[in-house]
Amino acid sequence: MIECKNIQKIYVNGDVETKALKGISFKIDKGEFVSIIGPSGSGKSTLMHILGALDSPTDGTYFLDGAEVSKLDDDELSDLRRNKIGFVFQSFNLLPRTSVMRNVMMPLIYSGIDRTKREEKARECLRYAGMDEDKFYNLSNQLSGGQMQRVAIARALINDPAIILADEPTGNLDTKTSHLVMNALKELNDKGHTVVLITHEMEVAQYANRIITIRDGEIESDKIN
Repeated sequence: MIECKNIQKIYVNGDVETKALKGISFKIDKGEFVSIIGPSGSGKSTLMHILGALDSPTDGTYFLDGAEVSKLDDDELSDLRRNKIGFVFQSFNLLPRTSVMRNVMMPLIYSGIDRTKREEKARECLRYAGMDEDKFYNLSNQLSGGQMQRVAIARALINDPAIILADEPTGNLDTKTSHLVMNALKELNDKGHTVVLITHEMEVAQYANRIITIRDGEIESDKIN
């Protein structure tokens, strides 16, 4: 599903070079739930951007679902992000004065799928993410943090992505709500979805079946949990 070979990322500012990633290599198989954990400045956010096809490595190769991502052009990268990766972010990234249903349907609006089928798919994904049906037509700014993150998870599922990439999904949530959201991601993994979680919290990372620890741009450990 995912294969990184000697991924390096160097940022250049004038005469100063900063090596954010120093030769990262690992594989993630279909159906795994993997946490990538590290402190601030470890390189995990840089790696997340590369895994999400939001940035390119300075050197090394990255394969996602059989495609060599580093060789794709901008249009191909856009298609990859839309069709292969479901993003779940710390800040939810929902439209605030828009209904839950419309937020979830947004990725399908320009796909040529008619409205009835879009709504059916959105309902299916919301139920799958554990969202209460009586909230489907609420505005997103009328929801709690945990409910908003469930909507974000449903939106991430709408295009049947190869992987769900969750970047600090509990960062804005209290402890109880964090557990609810992580249980939702765990349930998705139990149903066969590949989940890659980026976090700095070991308590959150423990929900995964495998934990990759990054420090100073290198893999410090890669252990089955």
